[in-house]
Amino acid sequence: MKGRMSHRFSPLRFAAAACVAGVAFSAMPAHAGLFDDDQARQAILDLRAKTDNLNSQLSAAQRTILDQSNRIDQLNQQVATLRGQNEDLGNELTTLAKQQKDYYTDLDTRLKKFEPQQETVDGVQGTVQPGEMDAFNSASTQFRNGDFKQAAASFRSFISKYPQSPYQPTAQYWLGNALYALKDYKGSTATWQNVVSKYPQHPRAPEALMAIANNQIEQGQKAAAKRTLEQIVAQYGSSDVAQAAQSKLSQLK
Repeated sequence: MKGRMSHRFSPLRFAAAACVAGVAFSAMPAHAGLFDDDQARQAILDLRAKTDNLNSQLSAAQRTILDQSNRIDQLNQQVATLRGQNEDLGNELTTLAKQQKDYYTDLDTRLKKFEPQQETVDGVQGTVQPGEMDAFNSASTQFRNGDFKQAAASFRSFISKYPQSPYQPTAQYWLGNALYALKDYKGSTATWQNVVSKYPQHPRAPEALMAIANNQIEQGQKAAAKRTLEQIVAQYGSSDVAQAAQSKLSQLK
């Protein structure tokens, strides 16, 4: 009896146990599902926060890059402006350097007019005083223009004012020519003779003697002219003037 009682209640116990187990089993998945949703929601919120933070950082980086780009553009513009200014300054410096060079060249030229200079006159070198060349050139211009009276006066003034000038023999030679043009034969002969006496080695000396010989021939002084021509041949035999003198001597015989 006892054994039957025990066997009878076993199914009931099994059913009860199965019912409890089913209830517990059905309750468990509902609880687990709620837990997963919260986690996912929190993960989404965290991901959104991170995304927002990254977007903020990206926006800040983009603004920084844009600012840097603007600054680079500004710097490039400043560099271009500075280059232009540098080129302008370079051109100004070149212009100033040229102007300065021209100024000092002009100044040096002007100062040289007030300083003695070494000049070569008719193949003879000498020291020329300030104003000397201008005075000689002025007298020479008057002679070339046919103003013989004024030229004679200017050459006389020059000879008196610059006694040590390398232009002296030449100035006296042309003074003799100016006097000859004025038909002052005696004065011209005396002037040319002075060139020969004071400057016998000067290139104008044989020319002065030839001028004297021509003057004497024109005055009918053939004997005196012959002596003068012979003097030219004797003293200046290697010169062109000596050859001309020899030709004239042949004509006088």
